[in-house]
Amino acid sequence: MKISTFVWIGIVLAGLALLAALLSGTGYRLGFWSFRAGIMVFKYSIYAAILALIVNLFCILRRSDGKIFAVAGAVISLLIVAAGLYWNQRRSVPMIHDITTDTMNPPPFVALLETRRKCLNGADYGGPEVAAAQLKAYPDLKTVELASPIDQAFEKALAAANQMKWEIADANKSDGRIEATATTRLFHFKDDVIVRMKSAGNMTLVDVRSASRVGKSDLGTNARRIRKFLGLL
Repeated sequence: MKISTFVWIGIVLAGLALLAALLSGTGYRLGFWSFRAGIMVFKYSIYAAILALIVNLFCILRRSDGKIFAVAGAVISLLIVAAGLYWNQRRSVPMIHDITTDTMNPPPFVALLETRRKCLNGADYGGPEVAAAQLKAYPDLKTVELASPIDQAFEKALAAANQMKWEIADANKSDGRIEATATTRLFHFKDDVIVRMKSAGNMTLVDVRSASRVGKSDLGTNARRIRKFLGLL
C-alpha cells in the first residue's frame, strides 16, 4: 500500500507522542528522571499529539494514500489530547497535597512518621491556610459517623483499605488507627493515608487523612481517594 509523506509524518508524530506519554511515568518509576521532569515529558507528549492530530486530520480530509494509517494516528493522538485535557482540568484544584476530614485536628502519622519526615512534603500538616483552601475546594469532606461500634467499624475500614489495594503499614485496633500507602497509576506516586476511629457510644467517628509525598498539588487525587474510601464504608 502506498503511503503519502504527510501520512508518514502523522504516524511518526502520533507514535512519538504515545511513546513520550508512556515514558513520562515509567521513567520516573525507574529513576531516570525526577517527577517534575516526568510531568514535563507528559506535557510535551500532549503538544506532539495535538500536532499529530492536525496532520492526520488533514490527511483524512485530503483522502491521502494510506488513509487507514492516518485514521489510526488520529485516534491515538485524540486519546492523548483527551488525557491532556483531563489532566489540565484537574490542575484547577488548589495547590495543596494534604487532605483530611478533620482540618482542626488532623490524624497524625505514627507508623509512617519516619517515612514522612524523609519525603519532600514532610509529616506536618500545613495549618489554617491549607485548611481554608481545602474547605473551599472540598466542602463535603468531613468527619463521618458510622452506625457501628468501633470494633465493627475498624473491620469495615480495614476491608475497605484492602479493597482499594493500599499497602497497610499498621492496623492498630486498640488505637483505632490504620496507616497505609496508596500508589497512583501513571507515575506510581506514593501517598500516605491515615484512618482514625473514635468511639461515640454505639457510633464510631471516622476521620481520614491522605497526603502526597512529593508535589505541591495532588491534582485532586487525595480528595478523590478519601471520597472513595468513605463511600466503601
